[in-house]
Amino acid sequence: MEIYNGRPENVDGRLPREIRTYDYLDSLGIPYQRTDHEPANNMEACNEIDAVIGVLICKNLFLCNRQKTLFYLLMMPGDKKFKTKELSAQIGSSRLSFAEPEDMLKYLDIEPGAVSIMGLMNDKEHAVKLLIDEDVLKGEELGCHPCVCTSSLKLRTADVIEKFLVATGHDYQVVHLVGED
Repeated sequence: MEIYNGRPENVDGRLPREIRTYDYLDSLGIPYQRTDHEPANNMEACNEIDAVIGVLICKNLFLCNRQKTLFYLLMMPGDKKFKTKELSAQIGSSRLSFAEPEDMLKYLDIEPGAVSIMGLMNDKEHAVKLLIDEDVLKGEELGCHPCVCTSSLKLRTADVIEKFLVATGHDYQVVHLVGED
């Protein structure tokens, strides 16, 4: 795997949602490093990429309440375990579960395995609430997918919070996850 600064020179064979991600970041003047790889749709595969790009790729979970009226995107360190009960109490939403792939596509234009904060640029109705584990915010940089699981990005955390989220119109709630049994 090689690391590149910015978008790919040749976009042949890349999905429009990936190219839109680069267009969006470029329009905001947000610098990023990118690496291309085989599909990385689980944290084990992402751990190999972490070593290459030098940053921990966030675990991004797309969740919903039982009635499917509230949707959440949770960003947390990839090495932390997710405990539904721990999060439910903090956000006042019981019976959290993983949202369906069709909801992921509808709201974020993302498919399973590629869930990423970058998908919020596609949530024009602000139907998805962003939740960020406090440990993600402590890092100077973060890693995520550009709406596909065959590339990964390394961005400054401050750029994501202060530029990207502001441009999408999304706010976020900080959560404290321990991830222990």
